[in-house]
Amino acid sequence: MPAGVRLVQKVSSTRVFARIAPHVVPAMDRAVHRLTRGRVLLSAQMLPGVVLTVPGARSGQPRTTPLACMPQPGEGGKDGWILVGSNFGRPGHPAWTANLLAHPEAAVINWKGRDIPVRARLLSGEERAGVWEAALRFWPPYAAYQARIDREIRLFRLDPLEGCDGPV
Repeated sequence: MPAGVRLVQKVSSTRVFARIAPHVVPAMDRAVHRLTRGRVLLSAQMLPGVVLTVPGARSGQPRTTPLACMPQPGEGGKDGWILVGSNFGRPGHPAWTANLLAHPEAAVINWKGRDIPVRARLLSGEERAGVWEAALRFWPPYAAYQARIDREIRLFRLDPLEGCDGPV
């Protein structure tokens, strides 16, 4: 693993990062994504990323959030994505997770400049446990995030709706 990645992982595991990052990282991602017409997501230089748009749980208004993701193989050649509701190790669940719970079939992700309608599914039980282990290998700071909080970090699998392609 390159030294730069290890440094970013170490820094992102800190409480200071958890206080600052939620205000800075998404704003920078949104601005760069908009300026490049969906071609560049700044945080995706370190981790794969999507821009999730889903109606708000209460308002019903479209809510757009840049997020790290884990591209995942699916059944029958249909690939998908895993989203981790870590909220940088802060106490509450991130708002986008409530939005996906309220509107699991109304989500759209922008993946590498393409808009893809998806269906979201909250993972639980053995399936969640297996994906959580993969998430810890993928981005070890998730363990520090979970250790700081009492809630279980939500994991979602997003699958393309019929007729839509998954990750390429």
